[in-house]
Amino acid sequence: MGMQCGACGAQGMVRFRNENFDVEHADMKVTVEGLSGWQCAQCEEVVFDADSAHRYAVAGDALVSRVRRDEGEEIRRIRQRLGLTQVQASVLAGGGPNAFSRYETGKARPIAAVRNLFRLLDAHPALIRELLPEHVSTKAASRPAMRSKRGRTDSVPVR
Repeated sequence: MGMQCGACGAQGMVRFRNENFDVEHADMKVTVEGLSGWQCAQCEEVVFDADSAHRYAVAGDALVSRVRRDEGEEIRRIRQRLGLTQVQASVLAGGGPNAFSRYETGKARPIAAVRNLFRLLDAHPALIRELLPEHVSTKAASRPAMRSKRGRTDSVPVR
């Protein structure tokens, strides 16, 4: 009697060797070759052996990193084309400048609404005037006055 499927409970998982599997994420795909493990004949659930599971997971992590990097580069390119600082972009999209920095460096993936907003603004840059508050200029951007430890108020330009 064979292994029981953890997904559907059917008996008789079928052994496979040296098969290729695709990892997909955000409309991107990578093929991992030469994987081995077990597959359910009923529901097609797959259980990889230890080495194959590790290789599949590494490929998936690399794909997620690539998607984040590519999206971050796209967001940065659009933001710079629009003449926005990260602070201004965060006012526009919400979330704060730290979150926006993390998007651009690929450490975090922006939600679909932020990606879609910036793609729309890339196609129609004149819309920026309708979306940004009047007090936020895309030409001369500066951070709000900040108090130093000595109590001085300094205006720090944003680049």
